[in-house]
Amino acid sequence: MGKTALFGAAGAIGKTLADTLHQRGQEYRVVGRDRARLEEAFGGPVDSRAPKPEIVTWDPDDSASVRAAARGIDTLIYLVGVPYHRFDLHPVIMQKTLDGAIAEDVRRILLIGTVYPYGLPQTAKVTEGHPRNPTTFKGKKRKEQEDVLLAADAAGKIEGVVLRLPDFYGPGVNKSFLDGAFHAAAHGGTANMIGPIDPPHEFVFVPDVGPVALDLAAKPEARGRWWNLAGAGATTQRQMAEMAFAITGRKPKIRVAGKTLLRVMGLFNPLMREMVEMHYLLTTPVLLDDSTLTNLLGPLSKTPHPEGVRRSVEYLQRQP
Repeated sequence: MGKTALFGAAGAIGKTLADTLHQRGQEYRVVGRDRARLEEAFGGPVDSRAPKPEIVTWDPDDSASVRAAARGIDTLIYLVGVPYHRFDLHPVIMQKTLDGAIAEDVRRILLIGTVYPYGLPQTAKVTEGHPRNPTTFKGKKRKEQEDVLLAADAAGKIEGVVLRLPDFYGPGVNKSFLDGAFHAAAHGGTANMIGPIDPPHEFVFVPDVGPVALDLAAKPEARGRWWNLAGAGATTQRQMAEMAFAITGRKPKIRVAGKTLLRVMGLFNPLMREMVEMHYLLTTPVLLDDSTLTNLLGPLSKTPHPEGVRRSVEYLQRQP
């Protein structure tokens, strides 16, 4: 695989991809809107035996900027986020990125996707054959984003691949259902969580994603479809919280906000308001079956939840 670019690199998934590329000694570029944030995340000392990342800023609304960010790239991994209340931008920015990548002869794009396009689960375990039937606005826009990429693949313009992830957690992740529990376990206080917290749920440990995503991107037979990556087994939010408190020896203190309270909080907090429509993921969880991915790549390395929780809490304990 030639040079890789991580578009929208500054988040937690971008960091694990960069770490994996660094460990493998591969050249890569990190792309984002904010150079200072990229410098903070990727500009520190690196092992002299491995390539130092190239840092590039872009403006997705400027076609010349998109093309410059994609120039000389073989594989583009798409991690671009949008504000939670602007999911309408997902297919729009994907199309702009795709146009620039095709113009610069990028070979493939791997989109890091979500379970949103599946909609309400119709089976206990969701395979890639499950219908994409989103019932929410956010799910529909994520599906449109995928369709833009897969249509370009079908037209032979570029290789398009989607890797679906469930909710994730790990060191440095600050937007997770588990944040409140991990912070309370690490520093004391009460864990604020969104519930119900006892139904089965799925979480993937972020450092596990990098190797899988890069291995998938390197497989020519992966193109033109989506692939599921499951976590290390179904769990519950409560179980994960209790693991976190057990690590530090603090007595669990948990405050749960349900859907009704989310609606009330949404009157004052836009993020809470936007989370209401996706609340079904907590009551009718989407549990992924990734046997098809395993058949393609071989056994997948997955960090057991107790170890992942320990690493997440210890990371927070080291922070000011």
